[in-house]
Amino acid sequence: MTTLGLVVAEFNRPITEQMEQEALEAANAAGAEVYETVHVPGVYDAPLAADRLARREGVDAVAVIGTVITGDTDHDQVITDATAQRLSDVSLERDTPVTLGVTGPGMSAAESRERVENAATAVDGALDLVDELPDPSPATDSQQ
Repeated sequence: MTTLGLVVAEFNRPITEQMEQEALEAANAAGAEVYETVHVPGVYDAPLAADRLARREGVDAVAVIGTVITGDTDHDQVITDATAQRLSDVSLERDTPVTLGVTGPGMSAAESRERVENAATAVDGALDLVDELPDPSPATDSQQ
């Protein structure tokens, strides 16, 4: 059974609560276990939580969910760009799939509500990566 860590950003909570439910239902439907769910204040805070979960021996992958709603400035773009980059870094540094189920930037609250299923897509993507990636065992001299 594949074991997931789940990171949920609480900013824009009514939407992210729905996203969390979608993620849990997707994991359950796939027969995966959610090892732990970590709630963080906002999307920008997710990389640290994802890193901590990816370090855990029993966690095969991490799915990060949240939403960034547009405002009067480019703040939403800055937040999502920085978060996506750092989550990618965590995945590579920990050799653990970390998927991005964050909606935005440039979305209104209504548009974000219409995309809560992105959380399930992040869970499905994490499970697919665990199944598809080759074993990370180091190559021996005969394999090189």
